[in-house]
Amino acid sequence: MSENHATPETTAPEADALGADVAATAVAHAREHATHADGHAAGERAAAPAPAAGEPRPLGATAASAAVPRRGKPMFPDGTGPAADPAGSHHERRIRSFQPRRSRVSPSQTDALRRLWPKWGVDIDGLSRIDLDAFFGGLPVVLEIGFGMGEATAQMAAAAPDTGILGCDVHTPGQGNLLGLAERNGLSNIRVANGDAIILLREMLAPGSLAGLRVYFPDPWPKKRHHKRRLIQPEFIALASTRLAPGALVHCATDWEPYAEQMLEVLSAEPTLENLYPGYAPRPDFRPLTKFEGQGLDKGHVVHDLLFRRRG
Repeated sequence: MSENHATPETTAPEADALGADVAATAVAHAREHATHADGHAAGERAAAPAPAAGEPRPLGATAASAAVPRRGKPMFPDGTGPAADPAGSHHERRIRSFQPRRSRVSPSQTDALRRLWPKWGVDIDGLSRIDLDAFFGGLPVVLEIGFGMGEATAQMAAAAPDTGILGCDVHTPGQGNLLGLAERNGLSNIRVANGDAIILLREMLAPGSLAGLRVYFPDPWPKKRHHKRRLIQPEFIALASTRLAPGALVHCATDWEPYAEQMLEVLSAEPTLENLYPGYAPRPDFRPLTKFEGQGLDKGHVVHDLLFRRRG
């Protein structure tokens, strides 16, 4: 799978109409109440060597695929790992839905990224369309936005080997951890996307190409002045819906009551989606109980699941 599965950009007309509004909403990355980002400016990146003429670029590589650790030294100067800012400055991002936080990348995570990123990773540069059939060997694909350290994602992939999971996040340690889990457990149905999920949806995924969308425990941004940073907004759901195939499942979960209410309102207002329950849904068996969720339940938090389906 080292060949390039991205094709030249062919942005859909409906995405152009939504693009300006969506770009003003969130950078879509949810990480169980504390989504992480590398948070490095494009100027801190080190450019990777360009491929030889006629040589296909690995799917996980971009012109500046060099995640930058805390002290500014390029982590992947050879272009074999995730980029610090794959979209660079050519895509507008005014409002972020994640709280940037740097954390240490362990040697095992770094090793997994170096070895597996060219095969199972993709930088969200917004410059090419991803061929999901080639990337996943023809499996139906569910997009999971914000997978944290990837334990729950790996469990879901193991339980449903006939479904591909495209995990989108910006947290380098989590990316490496998930790739390591996939390799150790023989999970060939996991791929990792690095960067802004809005750019991924708008520029790099074809209409009707997804079998589902999962957003588990996104940052609730509890302060009122920060509500605009929440991921689940009407513009985002309108865009995401165009990338869902008929019958595709949208599954959100949160333990922040006001955000659950907003999710229910936003999803219910989207005409292309229908709620599978009168209100909130019972927790489905396929969503694992995470360590973070268990801690919240111990504190008396109430977890709300929402299950909506894309109309035909």
